[in-house]
Amino acid sequence: MISVEQVSVFFGGFELFKNFSFLINPRDRIGLVGKNGAGKSTLLKLIKSIQAPSEGKITYPGDIQIGYLPQQMRHHDGKTVFDEAKTAFAEALNLDKEIAKINTEIAERTDYESESYSKLIHNLSEKSERLQLITGGNIDAEIEKTLIGLGFERTDFERSTSEFSGGWRMRIELAKILMQRPDALLLDEPTNHLDIESIQWLENFLKEYPGAVLLISHDRAFLDNVTNRTLEISVGSLYDYKVNYSTFIELRKERREQQMNAYLNQQKMIGKTEEFIERFRYKATKSVQVQSRIKHLEKVERIEIDELDTDAINIKFPPAPRSGDIVFRAEGLSKAYGDHLVLSNIDLDIERGEKIAFVGRNGEGKTTLSRVIIDQLDATGDYKVGHNVNIGYFAQNQDELLDESKNVLETIDEIAVGDIRTKVRDLLGAFLFRGEDVEKKVKVLSGGERSRLALVKLLLNPYNLLVLDEPTNHLDMRSKDILKQALLDFEGTIILVSHDRDFLEGLVDKVYEFRNKKIKENIGGIYEFLAKKRLENLKDLELKKQEKAKEVKVDSDNKMAYQERKDLDKKIRKAKKLMEEAEQNIEKMEAELADYDEKMGTGEIDFQDKEFYTKYEQLKQDLEAEMMKWEELTEEYEEIKALK
Repeated sequence: MISVEQVSVFFGGFELFKNFSFLINPRDRIGLVGKNGAGKSTLLKLIKSIQAPSEGKITYPGDIQIGYLPQQMRHHDGKTVFDEAKTAFAEALNLDKEIAKINTEIAERTDYESESYSKLIHNLSEKSERLQLITGGNIDAEIEKTLIGLGFERTDFERSTSEFSGGWRMRIELAKILMQRPDALLLDEPTNHLDIESIQWLENFLKEYPGAVLLISHDRAFLDNVTNRTLEISVGSLYDYKVNYSTFIELRKERREQQMNAYLNQQKMIGKTEEFIERFRYKATKSVQVQSRIKHLEKVERIEIDELDTDAINIKFPPAPRSGDIVFRAEGLSKAYGDHLVLSNIDLDIERGEKIAFVGRNGEGKTTLSRVIIDQLDATGDYKVGHNVNIGYFAQNQDELLDESKNVLETIDEIAVGDIRTKVRDLLGAFLFRGEDVEKKVKVLSGGERSRLALVKLLLNPYNLLVLDEPTNHLDMRSKDILKQALLDFEGTIILVSHDRDFLEGLVDKVYEFRNKKIKENIGGIYEFLAKKRLENLKDLELKKQEKAKEVKVDSDNKMAYQERKDLDKKIRKAKKLMEEAEQNIEKMEAELADYDEKMGTGEIDFQDKEFYTKYEQLKQDLEAEMMKWEELTEEYEEIKALK
């Protein structure tokens, strides 16, 4: 479908990558991985034609539609959430007009045997199929389903987009792209602004998506659940694995071992050749052999190895004084911003040594409670930090506390003590500060770079309570693994606000779910919580149905007069009659449609028969409308019947 052929990108004298070639097929699920700065986002921009390659070409079918979600994008204000999401269906509205125009032209044509008429029929069929694909038959229902899946409440639909944070507006843009149903989706870190429930919804959506998906993510669980093919950019080269991320890691390890053996053999050969050249350089009798070996060395393509990924680095937090048994206690804690209540009457005990996750939808109060714990926010109720608790806090604005006059190395060097001083550059490299990056002044660092530097600084201080709010957002896989191991070895107490399931798995032993201004304690790891939650949700749904039925029954027995019951029986009979009539209509239409299909299959009907084709298409539309009507009538019948 999309062909990338010998594509290279150069910036001045710097070569980002060279001679990339691969195909994106219609149903591919591809994870694009590699270090930060390897060129992943650049490759997506090339495919989207936002940027042109220095060499090579990318070819597409002429009518392909590509949806692209960058990490940063311009947001649109001035509309409600629902109306902004509805702009995704601009293509559908245009298709409606085009289909109407084609139908008008068909009605005026009589040259049924001509090639142009055949093309017209083919064009109509393609546009009709495309319209059905992107609308699913009901635009408003599709918008509601997608927005709720991405974490919005129905009460958000009529709010202006300007009232939402950048992360929530990014969700609106993601919803628009998904609802446009392009042939290929290019997604650059789509989970960055999503909570766990929304990520799971997106996973299920992408699994069933009819087009191709190429995505960049540092969320291992998300990659494993969505992708079945992995493209790795490493040292300017591209490697294509027909497996998901976890299997790719194992295969890459084998490839690196083979690569290292080849590298060592090549170095041995180069060493011997150079030794021969130096030994006989000035001997006339050996000049031909010397020149031959010099030319041979010039032609040798040197094997490069990404050695950093194979380096091992273990970071341990400095020892901290022991805290009291209760690290934080709250009774009846509530917090509101003006009239907006976020947390209501919270009771909470956090004990020494616990490793806890705060999870839930964005805006449910996870960060608010974290900031109350570290004394950045006031709340009502009784709450206090325990004896001898020394808190280390990381949040996205933690970078504001860095000294802008210092460079990266100075920022870390001034607090590093003991054995870790010998590993400062390795530690900075592990968090993506490599080579000359360590000489950069803090004032010129990007927001992501500042966050990573603040995280490294946190690792070197003697805290016994760590409160970490989305610490993995700007980290690659290796950096996350190093941080996770350090936290596993940490002997103090940890509170983690995170949506990264793979990062939380094996790290936390208790999960607090934030919902409806309350928190609920769940003992166990993140996947135990998610499995339990799925069961609870199903049970809750069943219980609500049972409770509603009981309430209605009690009301019916105690309050409904004879005439009311009589009227209800009449409504039930009427609803049943309408439902049965719809069933009969559907059976009749299905039989007619089967007859049409049989005639077309046997060749009894000429495909160019305009009248036959028009009736056939109309019958399909009528059947679909009757089925929707039957569903509504059936639901109405069941609801009325439940009242009796």
